[in-house]
Amino acid sequence: MGLLRMLRRRPHERAGFALYTAAVTAARAPWHYGPAIGVPDTLDGRFDLIGLQVALLIRRLRTDPDPRGAAAAQAVFDAMFADMDVTLREMGVGDLAVGKRVKRMWEAFHGRARAYEAALDAGDAAALRAALLRNLWRVEPEAPEAAGLGDGPARLAAAAMRTAAALAGQDVGALLGGQVDFPLPEPA
Repeated sequence: MGLLRMLRRRPHERAGFALYTAAVTAARAPWHYGPAIGVPDTLDGRFDLIGLQVALLIRRLRTDPDPRGAAAAQAVFDAMFADMDVTLREMGVGDLAVGKRVKRMWEAFHGRARAYEAALDAGDAAALRAALLRNLWRVEPEAPEAAGLGDGPARLAAAAMRTAAALAGQDVGALLGGQVDFPLPEPA
């Protein structure tokens, strides 16, 4: 009986992977990396954009009154870090180091998600912009002009707020089935 339990899929696992894949697709939109926004097209920049989209999705699921939402949010989180584990191994990170690297990534994601959620819950675009500056560009919020970022961080914060609103309006049943629509980024 114990072996069968280990082999059985968790109820929201398939949907979690589908939702995570949609978040990755949204994070890969060229708009983020072009001159309009200017997120660094690096491993860190891509991780942070994926983290932003996943954080928005998890927030939506976790705050739904349907108790299955929290389980689906956990499934999205699990899918993200299963993917990060596989990606690190494909990049040649040794088996002994993968666990430590994934743990650091989890801690980074958790801190970022909390900052984004606090700003979104307060409806505070300036706080969201500040969190994005620190996390995606590694720039202190007081000096973005010195980094030559223009209005990219503010535009990304506005896009994240639009995404959060769009996700809030989506049916939880569709989300639990692995279907999500991330809004298209604004044109450059």
